[in-house]
Amino acid sequence: MMKNLIFLGPPGAGKGTIADIVCSEHGFRHVSTGDILRQEISNRSELGLRAKADIDAGKLVPDEVVIMMVQEKISPDVPGVVLDGFPRTVNQARLLEQCLNDNGLGLDAAVLFDAGTDVIVKRLTSRLVCESCGAVYNLYTNLPQADYKCDKCGGGLVQRSDDNENTVKDRLRVYKEKTAPLIDFYDKQGLLIRVDAEGYPEDNYARLRKALKL
Repeated sequence: MMKNLIFLGPPGAGKGTIADIVCSEHGFRHVSTGDILRQEISNRSELGLRAKADIDAGKLVPDEVVIMMVQEKISPDVPGVVLDGFPRTVNQARLLEQCLNDNGLGLDAAVLFDAGTDVIVKRLTSRLVCESCGAVYNLYTNLPQADYKCDKCGGGLVQRSDDNENTVKDRLRVYKEKTAPLIDFYDKQGLLIRVDAEGYPEDNYARLRKALKL
């Protein structure tokens, strides 16, 4: 069974939602760089303070800092790992490859979640995020059980200020420039698997299971 996976795709393709399902069902570790950054900064760790200094200065967190954070979460002791939203660039992909090798691990597949621009814009402009734990919901595809309350922690749900149509389209442009080259990178290695991600989460997950034989 494939167990060390990268989830690729534009923002709003549903990578995080499907990663949560996969990890819950199979005991894999969900590695999201956004979550790691927030945790390290909140804990005021050495890496977190270095990252915060760059963020406060309006700079990107260096690849070397990000990969060190990721490396702490990768271990041969867990059944599998889902890397959600990382790597974002070919340079990060090469650093990740070395990181996996250093841990005696390999990459089984890079899954591309395919969704068109219209679908992405609709999803992201309808997204709600928990103020407390960061859980993500959607007014169309993933409603919370109680209005504007998180199912996981009971925190309030809000719409992010950058989840508007103009900003979303700009984020998609940046994705195509910076991250889309990873598709060709992993395709040439024979690791790329494409999954139609334009449906509801349960449908997308069924397609993923079939593709990966989970």
